[in-house]
Amino acid sequence: MEDIYQYTWIIPFIPLTVPLLIGAGLLLFPTTTKNLRRMWAFPSILLLSIVMIFSIKLSIQQVNSNLIYQSVWSWTINNDFSLEFGYLVDSLTSIMSMLITTVGILVLIYSDNYMSHDQGYLRFFAYLSFFNTSMFGLVTSSNLIQIYIFWELVGMCSYLLIGFWFTRPLAANACQKAFVTNRVGDFGLLLGILGLYWLTGSFEFRDLFEIFNTLIYNNEVHFLVGTVCTFLLFAGAVAKSAQFPLHVWLPDAMEGPTPISALIHAATMVAAGIFLVARLFPLLIVTPAILNLIALIGIITVFLGATLALAQKDIKRGLAYSTMSQLGYMMLALGMGSYRAALFHLITHAYSKALLFLASGSIIHSMEAIVGYSPDKSQNMVFMGGLKKHVPITKIAFLLGTLSLSGIPPLACFWSKDEILNDTWLYSPTFATIAWATAGLTAFYMFRIYLLTFEGHLNVHFQNYNGKKSSSFYSISLWGQKRLKPINKNFCLLILLPIKNNESFSKNSCGDIKKTRQSFLIINNSNNQKITPYPNESGNTMLFPLLVLIFFTLLIGVIGIPFNQKGIDLDILSKWLTLSVNLLHPKLKNQNSFDWSEFVTNATLSVSIAYSGIAIASFLYKPLYSFLQNFALINFFAKRDPKRVFSDKIKNVIYDWAHHRGYMDAFYTRYVIQSVRGLSEFVNFFDRRVIDGIANGLGVTSFFVGEGLKYVGGGRISSYLFLYLLYASIFLLIYYFTNMNFTDQ
Repeated sequence: MEDIYQYTWIIPFIPLTVPLLIGAGLLLFPTTTKNLRRMWAFPSILLLSIVMIFSIKLSIQQVNSNLIYQSVWSWTINNDFSLEFGYLVDSLTSIMSMLITTVGILVLIYSDNYMSHDQGYLRFFAYLSFFNTSMFGLVTSSNLIQIYIFWELVGMCSYLLIGFWFTRPLAANACQKAFVTNRVGDFGLLLGILGLYWLTGSFEFRDLFEIFNTLIYNNEVHFLVGTVCTFLLFAGAVAKSAQFPLHVWLPDAMEGPTPISALIHAATMVAAGIFLVARLFPLLIVTPAILNLIALIGIITVFLGATLALAQKDIKRGLAYSTMSQLGYMMLALGMGSYRAALFHLITHAYSKALLFLASGSIIHSMEAIVGYSPDKSQNMVFMGGLKKHVPITKIAFLLGTLSLSGIPPLACFWSKDEILNDTWLYSPTFATIAWATAGLTAFYMFRIYLLTFEGHLNVHFQNYNGKKSSSFYSISLWGQKRLKPINKNFCLLILLPIKNNESFSKNSCGDIKKTRQSFLIINNSNNQKITPYPNESGNTMLFPLLVLIFFTLLIGVIGIPFNQKGIDLDILSKWLTLSVNLLHPKLKNQNSFDWSEFVTNATLSVSIAYSGIAIASFLYKPLYSFLQNFALINFFAKRDPKRVFSDKIKNVIYDWAHHRGYMDAFYTRYVIQSVRGLSEFVNFFDRRVIDGIANGLGVTSFFVGEGLKYVGGGRISSYLFLYLLYASIFLLIYYFTNMNFTDQ
């Protein structure tokens, strides 16, 4: 057992081998390395599997013994300053290691197929392995300096992967937005680290917690100073975990490849903020004002993310706002002191949301085979519908992920979210009302996504000139490489899409379509448009991770079932967190006993709310597609937007709110960006016109004075004496009259 802990330091360096070898291969043998690029997936998966086995052993040791192991060594010693590096192994480390490895391996397997036709295949796997290294370094860090170093490396990897397709302006802008937004939080984190060192003289967690708590309890430091320092630390978590008001980068981060959305922006990196708050929980618990602020930020994020997801058309953006809302639940739980519930939801949500993102990638993959590589179409749910007939395995995976996130038993998220919802009543009835209402919204928008994607009929219809299905089929690469087989020249694509009132289409090569206002966008195949008759299920290497994540989504909730009676103990999570559960908020310390009647009552209420959201979504969206199946009603829907399922007023409010992202981007643009830009322009003007103007003015004045004096001097001594006497007389007169005035007084 001791040997396992002693060699934990090697974990972050194992995945680092892959980017180093890829870099060396590209430098020394570029042609061979590129030709054999698919082979690099194997060492990436193999090395991360080794780390996973190591993490499983650590987790088993933590469940059985719940030890805390720390090893440090001095790096810099100078007088009274000592900087140490090391690693810390506890329950939080083992939990995060398990999440990173299990989800990471599945994402690597999935990515081998998903990115197989991308020219940046090698670069993708190098970035991904370096991200795993950075994340392992973060979760095993034993002090705040190490945390900050790996925190920045994780942010750098996120920046590189969001902007992976940097030639696309949207992707380039998205990674810049993520970078700038996170710099705001990271600057606060750095100030907080320096402030705590100024107060305690240590970066090590063990010493830091003990000294800070002693200072607060003995009133040896002003309470406001300690509160400000802990708030600055929390600012870093706000940005990294996309909490209000620094959440604006997460939806744009969906411009990166879908496997990245599953790993980084659903399961691991965005969870780093939750990890940081959990790691610093002994520090935060002695500053109740910060805990209350964390709970407030969490509940705002919960509700804001859910409302912004209500009317999204892009499937990945809808899931991104869902991630934001669920991270809000975790932050709310930490603010309430429900440490166990927060980490439980972190685990269950990671697997369920990874399943949803990878399933959405499978959907996008199949849609790209129809409409080509166009995110505006392949990720737009308006173009989907009826996919359950063509991608049945993906449909089952997405449905189970949707049910889990909606809180339907016995799936994973039901157990963790229900625990958080129950704890909110003990903390604040107002927060509880919002949290429970948002649970209904979660079920609504998740089933909205499911229904728009899989139910009804496919909103992309194919027909040739004589109205029969084309038998032509061709193979298409995922990211635009052409591998075309012959296809019917008369083949065309009819996409059901609402158009503006002043738009119309006339006769074209797809048939005699009369000029009329209708809900069809006709895409001709005159330029070898890459289309196939129907979407297809993804390959086995993309489906295998979905099946494994289905298993986790079904069963991972078992580890946190709070049942411990008659010698039967199912609460593995509490054993895992034996030392941590004692950090619970005073109101929640005694919530360890299991009461069946209370559990059934609370579960009935939460499940009823979830089913209400599902029922409303089914009523509003499923009949819509049955109407659209009847083409006689197409003209009716051409005059009415198919999204208009509520009254016009309610629909416009909800749609505008979601479309404008809660007006947060507009707020930042108007009041922050323009203010900073205006201040910069003023400073620039002041520097050029005032500062430079004074310096330049003195120079010009000296020049003209010199030029004037040059012509005064004529070389005559009599003229010089006359001027000298004139100036002396003037000064004497001034002196005389000045002294005379003083004498009179």
